[in-house]
Amino acid sequence: MRNFEEVIRFAEERGPKTISVACCQDKEVLLAVEMARKEKIAKAILVGDIEKTREIAKSIDMDLDNYELIDIKDLAEASLKSVELVSQGKADMVMKGLVDTSIILKAVLNKEVGLRTGNVLSHVAVFDVEGYDKLFFITDAAMNLAPDLQTKKQIIENSCTVAHALDIKEPKVACLCAKEKVNPKMPDTVDAKELEDMCKRGEIKGCIVGGPFALDNAVSEEAAKHKGMDHPVAGKADILLAPDIEAGNILYKSMSYFAKSKSAGVIVGAKAPVILTSRADNEETKLNSIALGVLMAAKA
Repeated sequence: MRNFEEVIRFAEERGPKTISVACCQDKEVLLAVEMARKEKIAKAILVGDIEKTREIAKSIDMDLDNYELIDIKDLAEASLKSVELVSQGKADMVMKGLVDTSIILKAVLNKEVGLRTGNVLSHVAVFDVEGYDKLFFITDAAMNLAPDLQTKKQIIENSCTVAHALDIKEPKVACLCAKEKVNPKMPDTVDAKELEDMCKRGEIKGCIVGGPFALDNAVSEEAAKHKGMDHPVAGKADILLAPDIEAGNILYKSMSYFAKSKSAGVIVGAKAPVILTSRADNEETKLNSIALGVLMAAKA
């Protein structure tokens, strides 16, 4: 899949799936959910302050008769109920509405009704950049602060589940650093080389991992050739593994604000997709994220 138009088209073919929306009283989330319903990619159960939700729905001409409504005003209780619906098989994914990320993630990790697997949770962002011939992925820009080697391994594995859901059979993963050579004084370059070796040993499956890479020679074949790099990932990366949350977050927001790219985001590592976007994201980004969740749910 090369762009979000294709992602939405395939989501329509493989859906519809059901979203459980936690704390649904959010205009952009409701707009995205309504767009997803009209695109026939998803249905939704709206959990939250239904009185406020009705006010918002009226302002955007959204008919709530098309949705199941569950009135729970407390944010933590609404989040837990939303997760429980997924755990019970009544919904395929959970989506964050007007609630802090920490609250929804606490519900996801609840020992009784949550979606925990014991694996690392990580954020995967997907970008559609004008002039670039394919979608590419950035991870982890939102969850893991300073991942160690084993955490980076799981972050790669999580991102590959997203790539596979988008029909990328063997995604190319570039472990990003400030330079493309191993330097013992730069621990992330050492980790990058070890992750490449782990993949060669079969400890990381379903992808090709390379590193360390600087950003230019990870995404530009011309830059890679200029540096004399002939690695199969060089200049052809699908997945960009950030060394830490600061690098990932800056890269993510640079793509959003400077490149004006289209994007989607999802939390991976739980039993079901967790659609978690920023409050600053518009309804298009939220719709793209729903479509991404639909494809992941269809692949499960």
